[in-house]
Parts: sequence; structure tokens; C-alpha cells
Amino acid sequence: MKYIIALLFLTMPVLAQNSATESLLFQKNEITTEKAEKLPQILPDKPEKKSGMLAVLYSLILPGMGELYGGNYSSGKYFTIADGVIWGVFAGYNIYGNWQRNNYKAFAQSNGGVSPAGKDATYYANLGDYISQEEYNRRQGLDANFSGMYNGEQYYWNWASQSQRQEYRGMWESSEQAFNDVRFAVGALIVNRIISAFNAARIVRNYNKNIDTQTSWNLSMSLTPRMNVMPSTLNLNFQTTF
Repeated sequence: MKYIIALLFLTMPVLAQNSATESLLFQKNEITTEKAEKLPQILPDKPEKKSGMLAVLYSLILPGMGELYGGNYSSGKYFTIADGVIWGVFAGYNIYGNWQRNNYKAFAQSNGGVSPAGKDATYYANLGDYISQEEYNRRQGLDANFSGMYNGEQYYWNWASQSQRQEYRGMWESSEQAFNDVRFAVGALIVNRIISAFNAARIVRNYNKNIDTQTSWNLSMSLTPRMNVMPSTLNLNFQTTF
């Protein structure tokens, strides 16, 4: 009987220690689990997609801006440069055309006796083809185009020589060619915008496709309990695929 009582006294501290250890581990797991539940959201936000229509609009306003919006200006810069060059050509030809127009009108007034009031572009074109208003009317009569004849008082002109007429003709042709080049420049501005718009739409489409197919995030979280260590360790694993 003495031995049994002594054995009980010896085993009671061991049982109490095991019970305290189990209680401590249980409390530790509760604390770490609660902390894990309160972890902030650490997944990165998914990039926003871009609008293809907005990219097209930007490029129609200024070529290259749609590509810049889409995140790839390496090709867009050439459209911007081309637009600047074409605008320079447009301005240059327009200035030169108006300058030559003023020149041939002043030349016709001082050398051909032309009165500039009320004259249209057709009249100034005819000045370079005929040496005088009389010759022009004679030609219209031979062609039976009597309604196309000019009134001698209002539409009079008379070049002193064929060389004067040819000099005038050269100024008139230079002006007309410059204005034709202006129209060409306008067409080039339109084409440059259309091509840039298609390119910008392609860049934005590829950008949005990359968001959907090339970026993925995987977050795995585990709690690894360690005996007699408080708190447990928290393992975070990020995996990114590009």
C-alpha cells in the first residue's frame, strides 16, 4: 500500500505537465489560426484593360498617341514624326501656292491690262493659253461656244508678246501645282492617321491579351506547428508565370 501511494505521488507531476503542455499547444494553435485569418489581402491587383476605341480616337487626333496609350510608343513615334513632317509640307506648299497666285495676278494686272475685280479661276487659267481676249473669243466662235465669250470691257487682256504670256503661264502653273501638292498632303495626313489607328488597336489588343493569358498568381499559405515553439511559423509561397 505504501508503494502504491508513493507511485501516485510520483506520476501526478508528470500527468500535470503533459496536460499543461497540451493546453498550451491548443492555445498556441488558436492564436496562430486567428492571426492567419486576419492577414491582409496581399495578392496584387490585376491590371486594368485598355480601350481599343479610345486608342483609335487618340491616333485619329494625333498619330502615335494611341500607341502611347497602349504602352508601346516604339512604333507610334514614327507616325508622330511623319505627321509633323506632313504638316510642314502642307504649310510650305500652301504658302508657296498663295505667293505664286499673288504674283501671277499682279503680273497680269501690270503687263496684260487685267482688271482683277470679279475674276474667277477659269479666267486666270485662260490668260495663260491665249495672248489676248480677242483671240480667245475668236476661238470660242470657231467652236460655236458663243456663251463662253468674254465681254471686251470687263474681261479684257492683251499680252505684249508670247514670252510674257509664257512667263505668266509659268507662275500660274507653279501656283496650281503647289495647291495640288497641298491636297496630296491632306490625303497623306488622313492615311497616316488611319494606319496609326489600326496599329494602336493592335497594340491595345495584345496588351489586353497579355493580361488574360500571361499573368497568373498563386498564393499558398500553410501553418507549420513546431513543438514547444510559440507561435507557429507562417509560410507564404508566390508563383508568377510570364
